Amino acid sequence: MKKLFAVATLVLVSHFASAERAFQLSLTPDIAIVPRGETVKGLSLNVWGENEVRGVNLGFVNGMVGDSVGFSYSILGTYAENYRGVLWGSFFAYTSGDVVGWQAAMVNINAGSFVGLQTGLLNVAAEAKGVQFGLVNYADNMHGVQIGLANIIKSNPWFSDFPEKLATGFPFVNWSF
Repeated sequence: MKKLFAVATLVLVSHFASAERAFQLSLTPDIAIVPRGETVKGLSLNVWGENEVRGVNLGFVNGMVGDSVGFSYSILGTYAENYRGVLWGSFFAYTSGDVVGWQAAMVNINAGSFVGLQTGLLNVAAEAKGVQFGLVNYADNMHGVQIGLANIIKSNPWFSDFPEKLATGFPFVNWSF
């Protein structure tokens, strides 16, 4: 019995000493089971969390560092460095790096490259490949389609490259291929 207890204790200690954890529960990034910046592979439940997450991330404010992957939903908003998967924030979703997947919120801002689908009232991307669907859509450079009331692709010339590129700004639909 002592050996079994010793082995179980060793397994638990080694698991919690590793830089990757299967479960996160946090009030703030500094008041959490898994310290800020460490990887969570599994489920993360947050009031406000800030970890690299590979799995499901649910909370009021989800902050993700590094290369996070999976499904993230936040009641207020979410921010990430690099993300692959579904990134949903009720009010805002901000990414400073690269995103591959679906980014959805009232306001979506991607400062890096984006590949996939952005849906919201306002969608902003530096480099976009895919579809932006919203009230106002903006991209510095785009290879894809924008659908909304106001659609702006900064790098598009005004009608000179039609039909590959429509215009710099256009109502209802705009594209660049």
